[in-house]
Amino acid sequence: MSEDAPPDPRATARHGEPFERAAGSRAERDEREHGSPAVAEGRPTMYVMVGLPAAGKTTMARRIEIDRQALRFTPDEWMIPLFGESMADGKRNVLEGRFVETAMRALRLGFNVVLDFGVWARDERTALRWLASMAGASCTLVYLPISEAEQQRRLDQRFAATPESTFPMTRGDLGEYRKIFQVPTEEELTGRSWDAPPRGFDSWPAWIAVWWPTSLG
Repeated sequence: MSEDAPPDPRATARHGEPFERAAGSRAERDEREHGSPAVAEGRPTMYVMVGLPAAGKTTMARRIEIDRQALRFTPDEWMIPLFGESMADGKRNVLEGRFVETAMRALRLGFNVVLDFGVWARDERTALRWLASMAGASCTLVYLPISEAEQQRRLDQRFAATPESTFPMTRGDLGEYRKIFQVPTEEELTGRSWDAPPRGFDSWPAWIAVWWPTSLG
């Protein structure tokens, strides 16, 4: 466990489950009554979308944006118009870094934010949890699982309807993505774990500065 910051409650958005189980029955009532994630009382919340392509992350992020009056950051909405591709020789991490830095300022001002990054790696998710805690905010991991068959169906449908909004992905691509994606554990989603920085880094800020350059401006 890292000594940098205490763990704080997390949540999962596994279809039909409460967004903030750690917040107790009141959050569950909010979810049932209003159909939207509950916000931790007294402080802003960073919602972090977790999942593979076509899992429904951006649809859910837009819902949270409206329901919780949150500032939403979806990289694909910027990468495609600016660079014409999703990664563009490392520019995505630079862009995400600016989003993270802006999100931190928004949290400190008391605004909710949504980071619609996908965050396939546990290190990314832990780093964002650490940043939220440093901004005095809570952090909710919104995990949307999806089967491979349904993922392919949605991608095919999306590419046929709005090809400018996405990139072709083969079944082989999807298989490789699933190998890379680190499914969040129950312990991670509920905030019962707080990882130490990755090997080779003495702090989370040191790792963040490499992975998301420009995020700690």
